[in-house]
Amino acid sequence: MAKFNSQISMLFIVVALVCAFVPVYSVDDNEAKSSWDTCLVKISPKCALDIIAVVFGNATITDSCCHDLVQEGKLCHDTLIKYIADRPALIARESQYLKKSDDLWAHCVTIFKSA
Repeated sequence: MAKFNSQISMLFIVVALVCAFVPVYSVDDNEAKSSWDTCLVKISPKCALDIIAVVFGNATITDSCCHDLVQEGKLCHDTLIKYIADRPALIARESQYLKKSDDLWAHCVTIFKSA
């Protein structure tokens, strides 16, 4: 039961982060905005939340979400993480988040290739 409560708490934190940070981004460049919109439809909301929980928390990711992430593409993955990591509340640890993002990408590519 404690593990379930911990998972619910983590999910709440991730949802709160996404709600707090993602909608406030204003992208000046139309091409970047188009890329952002395109990336958001390439991956399921659950996997997007799982990816954010891995990079900005201490969660793990399923093989299924790894496949979705690799199919989404590195540019989309980097765009999502960079937009969130650039927020003033997170910028101090941006290099840590970007490293975790790169580590996640490498892990998911390995999973994708072994399937």
